[in-house]
Amino acid sequence: MPELTRQVLELLENEPKLRPAAMAKQLNVSEWELVSRLPRDLIVPLAGHHAQAILEQVATWGRVTTIIEVAGSIFEVKAPVPSGRLGYGFYNLQAKFGELDGHLKLDAVAHISLQSKPHRGNEAYAIVFYDGQGNTIFKIYLGRDEQGVLFPEQVAQFKALKELANV
Repeated sequence: MPELTRQVLELLENEPKLRPAAMAKQLNVSEWELVSRLPRDLIVPLAGHHAQAILEQVATWGRVTTIIEVAGSIFEVKAPVPSGRLGYGFYNLQAKFGELDGHLKLDAVAHISLQSKPHRGNEAYAIVFYDGQGNTIFKIYLGRDEQGVLFPEQVAQFKALKELANV
């Protein structure tokens, strides 16, 4: 077993509540380097070329939480991911007021992970997009109702995305 894989598994066993970003920082590796070594019951790795197809599917799911971390700050948008269209080298989100808006450089997405790792003791699912250096571009967490319960239809759709690993 490669040394980094052994370190990741050991850290996961000793500190299972650590977020992947914190684990990567502790081991001084990119987040992608870390998550790609997690057990397959926690992560399904996908090639970056699936980004548009995933975003098109997520746009039909309703409210999710999109997270963008920059320089230690965390920005969250709790709203549907809007549909988009290609133009001028970007996947341009067609947002309504209050939704996430922007222009995604899809060719910068090198890897994607489908994560099923508990967060703060709760069941959690995330789709994480990484650049070529293994840094996180953004994350999409499945939505929750007012009681904090995951939307079951989103969980089912998330699990269906795992089939992309076979494509």
